[in-house]
Amino acid sequence: MTLEEEALALHLKHRGKISVESKLPVRDRHDLSLIYTPGVGAVSALVAEQKNLVYDYTAKGNLVAVVTDGTAVLGLGHIGPEAALPVMEGKAVLFKLLAGVDAFPLCLRASDPEAVVTAVRLISPTFGGINLEDIAAPACFYIEERLRQELDIPVFHDDQHGTAVVVAAALLNALRCAGKSLEAVRVVVIGAGAAGLAVTRLLLDLGAGHLLVCDREGILVPGKTNNPYKEAVARLTNPAGRTGDMAEALRGADVLIGVSSGGIVTPEMVASMASDPIVFALANPEPEIRPELARQAGAAVIATGRSDYPNQVNNALAFPGIFRGALDARAREINEAMKLAAVRAIAGLVPEPHPECIIPDPLDPRVAPAVARAVAEAARLSGVARV
Repeated sequence: MTLEEEALALHLKHRGKISVESKLPVRDRHDLSLIYTPGVGAVSALVAEQKNLVYDYTAKGNLVAVVTDGTAVLGLGHIGPEAALPVMEGKAVLFKLLAGVDAFPLCLRASDPEAVVTAVRLISPTFGGINLEDIAAPACFYIEERLRQELDIPVFHDDQHGTAVVVAAALLNALRCAGKSLEAVRVVVIGAGAAGLAVTRLLLDLGAGHLLVCDREGILVPGKTNNPYKEAVARLTNPAGRTGDMAEALRGADVLIGVSSGGIVTPEMVASMASDPIVFALANPEPEIRPELARQAGAAVIATGRSDYPNQVNNALAFPGIFRGALDARAREINEAMKLAAVRAIAGLVPEPHPECIIPDPLDPRVAPAVARAVAEAARLSGVARV
């Protein structure tokens, strides 16, 4: 039986992966009167007087909505909300398994970004945080920006920021292996979608000094794109005003971060990079270049998005702990300080990195608690924590 066949059989047998269970037993009419009417009326009356007590008297403080419109699901593309539901259920399982966070999938049949914003705004009183997932660019940027402005709970687009956090953590340790510094190396990000632009911004915040970003047309150059999100990143990168295609961008580069599509990087491109280059080929399921080919071409450290190679860059290292920390601090948002704290917490769990181990295993039980502690502390220090 193939992995795909086994997954289909598993989902069919259990009719999905999640369920809703009561924390409390209901054994008799007295229990019923406590958890429902008339007893629950006292709780509602109290929360009506002091709205912030909803965090203490309900599940809100440990409940995250996993929201998608089904427009960019895995590598399958725009497959719709029903087909996105198995993925969102899986995300909910990881929230609970790794960080003890209750999460509920909300797959929206929304025709435009404004409809997603409206829907999430209307359901937000129930949740302590919003995890946006598998929403196509550029709509994902607009949706997150609007919701961050309008809601007083954390809003986090995992395809952007979860990816960026884990990539940055892996890169810090990869650079240690190669004896290089982030400030000095030349980094090329291949892919200017949600993940690529977020990775670029976070690396700049960490101190990267030489960055180029490539989309299908080549190196991003200010004034040469009609996409405002790409244009903003173009103005922050490429200080020398270089032009050309991906191959040109990679000549002499120290780091390749691929968040694009499979098979687009050749061994010759890797061989044209600086000595002992770092290659993160993160496209799934097929990486930009197979690790064995990258290694033959001279790559010193290699990471992929796959579990069958060392150094899997997996968002599960980030989002459970980030939300755990944000919820514990009752943060109003997830800001840059909190993301940077998560980066350093993840990287710090590999105190002696080597080329075959630059990042923890996605199921390492130390990760979520360490990230949560760091994120909660950053929330308090940056002034966005309520407690």
